Amino acid sequence: MIGRRRPFRASALTAVAVVFLPGLGLGASPAGAYAPQDAAGTSTAASAGEIADLLHGQRNGAWKSTYRPLASGPTLIRGATVMTAAGEEIEGGDLFMRDGKIVEVGRNLDVPAGTDVIDASGRFVTPGIIDTHSHLGVSPSPSISSTSDTNESTDPNTAEVWAMHSVWPQDPGFTRALAAGVTTLQILPGSANLIGGRGITLKTVPGRTVQEMMFPDAPMALKMACGENPKRVYGGRQRSPRTRMGNMAGYREAFIEAERYRRRWDAWIEGGMTGDVGDAEDAGDAEDVGDTGYTGDARNSKGPPVRDLAKETLAEVLRGAIFVHNHCYRADEMAQMMDLAREFGFRIRSFHHAIEAYKLRDLLARDTVAASMWVDWWGFKLEAYDAVPQNIALVSEAGARAILHTDSDMGIQVMNQDAARAMYAGRAAGIDVGRDEALRWITANPAWALGLDDRVGTLQPGKNADLVIWSGDPFSVYSRADQVFIDGALIYDRSRSDVQPTTDFELGILPSSGQGGDR
Repeated sequence: MIGRRRPFRASALTAVAVVFLPGLGLGASPAGAYAPQDAAGTSTAASAGEIADLLHGQRNGAWKSTYRPLASGPTLIRGATVMTAAGEEIEGGDLFMRDGKIVEVGRNLDVPAGTDVIDASGRFVTPGIIDTHSHLGVSPSPSISSTSDTNESTDPNTAEVWAMHSVWPQDPGFTRALAAGVTTLQILPGSANLIGGRGITLKTVPGRTVQEMMFPDAPMALKMACGENPKRVYGGRQRSPRTRMGNMAGYREAFIEAERYRRRWDAWIEGGMTGDVGDAEDAGDAEDVGDTGYTGDARNSKGPPVRDLAKETLAEVLRGAIFVHNHCYRADEMAQMMDLAREFGFRIRSFHHAIEAYKLRDLLARDTVAASMWVDWWGFKLEAYDAVPQNIALVSEAGARAILHTDSDMGIQVMNQDAARAMYAGRAAGIDVGRDEALRWITANPAWALGLDDRVGTLQPGKNADLVIWSGDPFSVYSRADQVFIDGALIYDRSRSDVQPTTDFELGILPSSGQGGDR
């Protein structure tokens, strides 16, 4: 059986802890709140936000972002070619940012006294680059077995694991990505499993802990993988899945169980009982939880259902709180995965790698599914053979959200150049690809895929001031990121060694002045 686990056995002590939710600061019950009672019968209701934290596995403030933007003052970038990724390219343009936000974009802007003015004449400004598929921190440098924490390849369904619990913030790859203009990246588990676990979105800022790098309130991701990878990992072990039909059966079984789990929790939140509480597979042993599937007093069943970390993640996918990012190469399998999503009522946010996305680009547009693709990686396994360099341009032309991603600690350092290569490959095939459209492949579209398009991805008033000043045209192989701002703060400056973050791991390896020009 694929992905089935015995549920967590709650002791009487943990049952009480779950019921009373200590440390949540519970108060009066608002509309829609649940209202469990303590031993004296006193209501300990929680708000909708507190319920969401419980369901999302973030009780008592654990695992939440502690990121705080660096201090910054009002700043004007003057006289650049401003590429907004929102349909406009402004030559001789200005951009004014304050309090971490973009305030105004245009020409000849008037700004308050005391504003720091950067002369960017002859240079270009773009939104910060966003990579939807990275393993920085979980497969860090140096790349050796003791630092490889990407694949929990112990079961076809490891929905219970979170990539953030493997992230090593000292990975030098983060600072290399920052120096290449990358401001946001999604860290995913690997593709050994049908369901690999949760992904996390980070900012390329220095941090002692992964929480200090976490993009606040960014939706979590679920990494899934279809095709050859899970077959290869588990088929040789005489375990399921060994075939593509085994893959699909594994997904379906996992979501069937998750749907039952979700119904139990939703019924408890609403104050009622579920209709199938006698299922011993889900309820656990009678001696642990009565035979109801609930913790707490089995006679009144007022405690919440037994928590199961894998089902908890999948239930949040079904609720729409966690976005599905699906490693999938072949067109026929992407179509099958869209059918799977339709069966269980969720949406796939983006297919990753998607070598054959061009073959079903109309279906991607129809179902509002993005495709995160390479320019010309291909041929390293059979399902990666039917590639064309026009893949990204063809998907974009069809009205689907085309994204350039890397899955590489090296590729993430040249995403602007890869976007240029994809743009020119499309043009060579007669596809009318504009510069703004190509820029969106590494900015606005990945922001949408991560659920962050209201905050980053374009240079528009009200958005976070995550942006890059380039030495020249960002689509030129000769251009470099001169300065990188995150939330309006200067995080990287190519001309200043004191504004080039160095990880603790690199201390004693690189010159004391940093990574920059004083070598």
